[in-house]
Amino acid sequence: MSVDVPEMVNEIAPYVTAAAVAYGAGVLDRTQDEAATAVVGLGRRLAQRVFGVRRADEELPEALADVVEDPDDTDNQGALRKAVRKALLADGALADEVARLLAGAPREIRAGDGSPVITGSVIGGDSIQIGSVGGNVRLTTAAR
Repeated sequence: MSVDVPEMVNEIAPYVTAAAVAYGAGVLDRTQDEAATAVVGLGRRLAQRVFGVRRADEELPEALADVVEDPDDTDNQGALRKAVRKALLADGALADEVARLLAGAPREIRAGDGSPVITGSVIGGDSIQIGSVGGNVRLTTAAR
């Protein structure tokens, strides 16, 4: 399988970040509760494949630890993407396995019955890049 690593890194980063935020230092610990959402669960599996499984009391790789500490910092997000890219470029079999995991990734987000469907989108930090939207949609600016 031939994969586009830079494109795949951009797909992986939001999942791994969501898992890092949800699990903190235990993101690579195999014994953490498996009852997470699809996005967080996939992010955790991706993080474990890229960085390896570790116990919660073991030190995280620096790029991942920095995202756990401050997930909204764009420098931390960039360092995480770089670490993932290096790992995938160094191991073609890993890149293929991650591509297979991503193929099963949730591609639409639905908030409830009758809710708009958002597909082909990226959620990261406090922004959403929307690919397409169907249904009745009303976009507003959040009060600050």
